[in-house]
Amino acid sequence: MRILVSNDDGYTAAGIEALYEALQGLGELTVIAPETNCSGASNSLTLNRPLSLRQANNGFYFVNGTPSDCVHVALTGLLDFRPDLIVSGINNGANMGDDTLYSGTVAAAMEGHLFGIPAIAFSLIERGWKNLDSAARVARDLVERCQQRPLAANTLLNVNIPCLPYEALKGMQVTRLGKRHPSEPVVKSQTPYGEPVYWIGRVGGVSDSEQGTDFGAVEQGAVSITPLRADLTHHEQLAGLRDWVQ
Repeated sequence: MRILVSNDDGYTAAGIEALYEALQGLGELTVIAPETNCSGASNSLTLNRPLSLRQANNGFYFVNGTPSDCVHVALTGLLDFRPDLIVSGINNGANMGDDTLYSGTVAAAMEGHLFGIPAIAFSLIERGWKNLDSAARVARDLVERCQQRPLAANTLLNVNIPCLPYEALKGMQVTRLGKRHPSEPVVKSQTPYGEPVYWIGRVGGVSDSEQGTDFGAVEQGAVSITPLRADLTHHEQLAGLRDWVQ
């Protein structure tokens, strides 16, 4: 199995190093990740300047761009083969509910998905890398399952792992995305020269953590696995909208 590994926290992040080590022996691994932290970059591609590709001493490739840039460059310029699987992470913090729209971790996986390659995004739900070894074992478990039962080409999985020892995890649940309340207001500040600046506020609190959601699963100590898709069409509104425009 040929596996492409990426993330959004950058090529020196503890999460991608743990993921790379956890997948040793499962196939041919290629790592390509952003040069710097790109959390919140979503699916952005860099179109206003050229991108540089370099290789670190440990063999990891890094790009001075976004997570989507990294996977795009790998698939269309770097690699002379098509990967069997793309994995992204392990992210330093959760990517659940509405957060998935902003997530660079999910975006790296989705870029592979757009090329028709099965992809998985892994996130450890609390920041700080506590129990990272546990999350890495979960990632290996799921990739091993991909070897035994390959995923369909159109599969994109968003995996969120509770910050618990491996033995304390309460299994895995297949979930839908939950919901958050709107984000808190921006934090106003100013530069030393008196110019106004704004910090994006904290994410909103959880508004939907019912049974069957990603939020609900991790609250129970279970690994949440949510299948995602890139189609943003609101299919239920098509008929009503056709009536509206006539």
